[in-house]
Amino acid sequence: MRRFRLGDREIEESSPDLQDALADAYRRRIRPLCLCKEAGLAMYIAQVGDQYIVKRMPLSGSAHDVTCSSYDPPDELSGLGVLMGNAIQIDPETGLSALKVGFSLTKLGSRAAPVAGAGIVESVTSDARKLSLRSLLHYLWHQAELTAWTSRWSGKRHWFTIRWHLIEAARQMTVKGGMLSDVLFVPEPFRVTEKTAIEQRRAAALAPALQPRSGPRKLMILVGEVKDVAPARSGHRLVVKHMPDFPLMLDETLHRRLLVHFENELALWDADKQSHLTMIATFGIAPSGLAMIEEIALMVVADNWVPYDTLYEKRLVDALAKVRARSVKALRYNLPPGKPSAVAMLQTGSRPVGLYIVPSSAEGGYEDALNEMISSRPDVDAWIWRITDGEMPRLPHFP
Repeated sequence: MRRFRLGDREIEESSPDLQDALADAYRRRIRPLCLCKEAGLAMYIAQVGDQYIVKRMPLSGSAHDVTCSSYDPPDELSGLGVLMGNAIQIDPETGLSALKVGFSLTKLGSRAAPVAGAGIVESVTSDARKLSLRSLLHYLWHQAELTAWTSRWSGKRHWFTIRWHLIEAARQMTVKGGMLSDVLFVPEPFRVTEKTAIEQRRAAALAPALQPRSGPRKLMILVGEVKDVAPARSGHRLVVKHMPDFPLMLDETLHRRLLVHFENELALWDADKQSHLTMIATFGIAPSGLAMIEEIALMVVADNWVPYDTLYEKRLVDALAKVRARSVKALRYNLPPGKPSAVAMLQTGSRPVGLYIVPSSAEGGYEDALNEMISSRPDVDAWIWRITDGEMPRLPHFP
């Protein structure tokens, strides 16, 4: 349970008057201090509707105590490290992340739509300068703290929660000079009894994506769960859960590229009925009223909405889902396949444990690079599963 210092007052996260205290601190611009460390670590207060939430400052996650819920794995152990300060620039005063992206939010004329984030990264250096569409989804998921899990949350993470956290995270990001939340659309949970009201709110939210009479078209970004991709008379129709009456159209070229570049994600989704296939796409709305996808990327997540890239990662995610200790799934962002990174971080005992999986396809200097990464953070213990050695080892500190 976190404790905060608000001015000259200390208060616990479970205190019944926490919201009143946070509201007062928010109005007076008092920055909370997390007391997981004796000196206190600066936090900030986010307002969402009539609720106030204490959030960690950017780049401060690994400075918190490992037992604190604000603790975050060191960025350099995942694909996030090479992006910080390059594609992602954070203002330490406001906490806002300024994102440089490698995809367009406008469209001139007509052209074949690319699949986003699907190519092989030729070098980390060149790729660190801009976020692909898929790496933007990774960053949103991470900043929304949807990569974190403890068994105490079992049965409590639903689309309502996912949506709320994604929107809150987007309010702390800017893209192409504007707030990401202004161009991001995340469908609200569908309820038959509120169908008309939901459709009206959706129409208002998507108005910026309507095609103008002349000039460039503005595109929006949609994050949602894929329900189905079905053939249409021309191209394909993608149906998003909670938007059954609002299909998104893909042309034949884009659909073919989608099948090729995201073959792994589609196969993993097919193999497990409990998993979810999440998508991020840029889109515009044609004069016909149809939503037309321009770029798209996919990510598969487990039943608890924690992402995974392989069946081996899925086994680890499932194992972590059963323990009470907090774990954080690390994401690769734009890292090339041959570069090692932590798969997850387990917060147990007095030291964090980095969890690594060495694929059977590992070649050349993979082990040397992995050992160098582990030795660079002596404050983090290491657990390694080498696929060629057989079954997954026992998780640290657990029977």
